Amino acid sequence: MKATLYALKPDKPWDDRGTGDVSISYVDRLKGKCLLVRSESDDSLLLEIKIQPDTTYRKQEDTLIVWPGEDEFDLALSFQEKEKCDEIWEQISEVQKKNHSVEITQDTVEKSKSERLVVLPFELPSCEISNLEDINKLFEKHLAFLVMRINSNSSIIETSYLRKLINVFHMCEDLNDIEGLHHLYNIFKKIFMIKDNALLEAMLSDELIFGVVGCLEYDPSSSTQNHYREDLKQQAMFRENIPIKNAELLSKIHLTFRAQYILDVVLSRSSSWVKGLLSAFISNNKIHILLLIQEDAKFLTELFTMLTDMNTLDSNRRDLLLFLKEFCHYSQSIDCLTRETFYKTLTSFEVLAALEITLAMNDQKVKTASIDVLTYIVDFSPTVIREYILDQANNTVEDKTLLNIIVEQMICDNDSQLDGAVLLMDILRILLDPENMFSSVNESHKTDFLNLFYKHSVQILIAPLMESTTHDEPQREDSRSAQHLGLILELLSFCVNHHTDYIKNFILDNDLLRRVLVLMKSKHKFLVLCALRFMRKLIALKDEVFNRYIIEGNHFAPVVDAFVQNKGRYNMLDSAIIEMFEFINVKDIKILCSHVVETYGKSFDNICYVRTFNALKQERNVTENNSAQKSTINSNDVSRPRVVIRRIQSQFFKRFQYRPSNITKRAKFHGVLLNTGQKTYEIILEIGNGQITLTSINLRYRTIQLTKINNAIHTENRIYLYFGNNYKFELTFVLEKHQLQQAFTLLEPMIQGRSDQIHPTPPHSE
Repeated sequence: MKATLYALKPDKPWDDRGTGDVSISYVDRLKGKCLLVRSESDDSLLLEIKIQPDTTYRKQEDTLIVWPGEDEFDLALSFQEKEKCDEIWEQISEVQKKNHSVEITQDTVEKSKSERLVVLPFELPSCEISNLEDINKLFEKHLAFLVMRINSNSSIIETSYLRKLINVFHMCEDLNDIEGLHHLYNIFKKIFMIKDNALLEAMLSDELIFGVVGCLEYDPSSSTQNHYREDLKQQAMFRENIPIKNAELLSKIHLTFRAQYILDVVLSRSSSWVKGLLSAFISNNKIHILLLIQEDAKFLTELFTMLTDMNTLDSNRRDLLLFLKEFCHYSQSIDCLTRETFYKTLTSFEVLAALEITLAMNDQKVKTASIDVLTYIVDFSPTVIREYILDQANNTVEDKTLLNIIVEQMICDNDSQLDGAVLLMDILRILLDPENMFSSVNESHKTDFLNLFYKHSVQILIAPLMESTTHDEPQREDSRSAQHLGLILELLSFCVNHHTDYIKNFILDNDLLRRVLVLMKSKHKFLVLCALRFMRKLIALKDEVFNRYIIEGNHFAPVVDAFVQNKGRYNMLDSAIIEMFEFINVKDIKILCSHVVETYGKSFDNICYVRTFNALKQERNVTENNSAQKSTINSNDVSRPRVVIRRIQSQFFKRFQYRPSNITKRAKFHGVLLNTGQKTYEIILEIGNGQITLTSINLRYRTIQLTKINNAIHTENRIYLYFGNNYKFELTFVLEKHQLQQAFTLLEPMIQGRSDQIHPTPPHSE
């Protein structure tokens, strides 16, 4: 454990006794545990002193242990590492049987002679041009000591000495004394390495800041002079649209800005140590600033009143919003608890109501700052924004909610790079993500918010898409429109992944996939890939409703056309289309596999550079062979419509002991109606009390009611209902497996031995 040993006599400078290894060991001669320091150069004993129980040891900051020695000497060990200092400190405390968690520091009120250790280990020469070289050398020689400790009472931090150095700087500038200016640069650069907030605040004060920055303009390693003072003056124009009456708050704001400028510009190439000291100083100041702001209710009231007042000048509103953005940015570097309190305070002062106004303003700086503030809030707590929007929906016109404003600003962003639109899309994605909707807080929170989005906002979102795809080719092919459509498709793809049930109805009702696939003909390749990615997301769900929707709408046609027109060129489009068909094959989606081969097989006959399409054909042949074998077996039983069905029915009833009480039960099931002509219907099936109610979502909620059926059977995931003379009509339902048994239980009491009529006509006969 290496440390430097210092000794101090009254009114004398520090005496460096050498650097060595520190240990605590039992010494027989002194009959007790002793503090030992052996020189790293010759292994000689620099210190051997018994640890007395009544000796007052002091741990100052992180790396210094001091105590009173004999003959009016004070002694100090300056460690190179905090961990080593802590270890020796704990051993000393253990020997003295003291609570080592209580550290006696330089802030102790009681004065003792050990506090005289605040004196530097050298005497500073007077501030004259002729002494600048000596001052610089002294700092260089004792730099390690300066870096290792704080010395809040040493002469170097006195404003008078710093002021004298600045006066010498101005003299050197007047005399064009480049050598002296270089010495001053090195001196102040070393002063910034001292871990002392009081010293740093003195250098950043109104009185000294421009002199200090001026000294740092003369870097000896640079052939030209920097112009930090001029730059700082231009940037430091602090306009108070709302007067800040708290002097402490105003001072902290100025100090923080100046420290940030020095960190980012003046000393940007300094050591990590200097950057760490400045960063810590800035971070502490930001915490104080945020605490002072949220405690000033009058200031916050004035701030948000001016932001929401329509009579406020645009320039003033811009400055206020940039002010708010800066402090939201401050919150990113503070602890979670303080940040939570800060955002709760902003919310209580209607910050979101203010953002509704500023988001819709034409001033690009205002809009950008508004998006940034909203991003800070949603990153910290999306729940706060969702609750605000839901409250709006209950108390205002639905199309005026913050949610709709965000959507509108996203699709109407006029920025050439669409930076704002991208950020707004990210905000929407966070708000719409079910994974951060905590149902434990409010069970209806998730459902209510998603219902609101799909009822009042998603139509606004897709408006540009619907407008551009009214014909067989995209209507708007300019770059900005294409980028907007790309963002819309990216958000819709996110919705497909995260709330399938909601987006499913929306896609089917609006025939959205057909509109999206019009973009396969766009001249913008990234937009073509976005459209393809959207379809790929639907296929990945392996949902039978979507599969039949794709087949009946012939939605593979635009994809196959794009693949053929690409002519085998090795690019992202070629790879993406092949990957989609490979997914269909690997995941064994038979219905899509058969459709692709039967409808588009000839288009792939000459594709030999991948095996995907041959594999699809082979899979389809295997499926057909299996179906043919089953058909042969079934054809041997000509009485199957009555005998086999009744046998299956009988076996099913024996397995489940139904009771008459089932007749009174009712249940709703969300499923699909198959085998009704050439169409597939997404339906809601309600069974109970001797009645079946069949509601077709596709046909604008057209309803069919049945009271009696001739027969019913079930397979792994389907229920077949037969009714009418000679089983004239058949309805086939696809339900989730966990719903199947419950549905069949409710159907059993309705099975009759005679035919019945349906009212009105079944869907497939329309």
